[in-house]
Amino acid sequence: MAPASGARHRRLNALGRGDVTARASLIAVNVGPPPDPIALRRDAQQLADEVLFERALEVDEAGEVPERNLDLFRDAGLYGLWTPTDVGGCGFDELERLPILEALAGGCLTTAFVWAQHGGGSANAARIPPGSALHEQWARPLASGERRSGVAFAHVLRPEPCLFAERSGGGWVLRGVAPFVTGWGHIDAVLVAAHEADRLVWMLISAAEARTLRSRRLRLAAVDSSVTVELHFDGHAVSDDEVVEVIDYGDWLAFYRQGLRTNGALMLGVASRALRLLGPSPLDAELDAARSALYAAEVDEMPERRAQVGYVGIRATSALVSSVGGRAITLAHHGQRLAREALFLLVQGQTADIRAGHLRRLTATDT
Repeated sequence: MAPASGARHRRLNALGRGDVTARASLIAVNVGPPPDPIALRRDAQQLADEVLFERALEVDEAGEVPERNLDLFRDAGLYGLWTPTDVGGCGFDELERLPILEALAGGCLTTAFVWAQHGGGSANAARIPPGSALHEQWARPLASGERRSGVAFAHVLRPEPCLFAERSGGGWVLRGVAPFVTGWGHIDAVLVAAHEADRLVWMLISAAEARTLRSRRLRLAAVDSSVTVELHFDGHAVSDDEVVEVIDYGDWLAFYRQGLRTNGALMLGVASRALRLLGPSPLDAELDAARSALYAAEVDEMPERRAQVGYVGIRATSALVSSVGGRAITLAHHGQRLAREALFLLVQGQTADIRAGHLRRLTATDT
C-alpha cells in the first residue's frame, strides 16, 4: 500500500529474495487512510510475482494452503477487499477489485481461491445493521482478516435442492448436504444458503465440526490444497441471530447474475501467467480483448464474456504446455499446474448459460 502518515507499511523487497518468511513479517497493518486501489493492485502484483508464484508448485502438492500464505494476505489488508471503510475495509467497487483478484490468481490460484471465498461472508456481515449480534461478532474481524470465512452455496444453482432449512422455535434447523465448501480448517465462519420452499435462508455460522455438522474431504484434480469439503447437516440448529436474510429464490438469482464478472478475473490471472511464461504471441491481444469485454459487459452479456475468458484461458495454458514439451507435464513445471487450474475454472462459478457458451466455443457448434 502507499505509505500514509501514521501508518506502518510493508516493503516485500526489503530483504533478500532468499528469505521469504522473514520478508513476510515486514508486511504492514494499515492504520491510516483507506488504501488506494492502484497502490494495492501494485502491491498484490508484487506479492504474486515475488512470493506466491515461487511457492505455487509447493502449495499445489502440499495438500493444504500454508497458513503463512493466508497471513500474507491478511497483513497486506487484502481481506478487506469486499467491505466498506466503516468496518475497516477497503471500500472498493467491483471494477477496482478485479485487477487485484487477477494478479493474485496469477501468483497462486490455490491460495487466491481460498482467500476469495472470504468475500461472501465478509460482505454480508458488514451489511447487517450495526448493533446486531451478527454484525458485532463478525464484521470487523472479517474485514481485517483476523477471522476468515468461506461460502456454502454452490448447490443452490442445482435443479434439485440438497440443503433444506426448517423453521424451529427461535431459529432454523438445517438438513442435507452442501457439496463444495473451500478452505475448511482455515475458516472461522461459513456463509450458508438453504432452501425453504421457494425461498433461500442465508446464515453466517461457525465453521466448526459438531455432532450435527460433519465434513468429508473432496479430492480435486486441481486446487486440491484448497481443502474443499462436502458438509453434511443433520438437524443442525441455527439461531435467528445468525441469519443474514431470507429471500425469494428468483430475487437472489437476479442478484447473483450481477456478480458473475468476479470469477472471470481468476481465469484472467491464470491465463496471464501462462502467457508470460509462453512469451509474445497473438494470444496476448486476445486476452486483452477478453479482459476489456468482461469489464464492460452488462448483466445479460456476462455469460458470453465469461465463456470468452474461459476459452482464452484454456488455449493459453495449452499453448504453454505444447511449447515446453514433455517437461511441462512433470510436477516440477508450472505448465501442468496452470493447465489443470484452467480446467478447474471452466466449472467454478459456472451457470448453465456459461456452460453453454464454453461448449459453443470448444465444439464450434450450437448446444
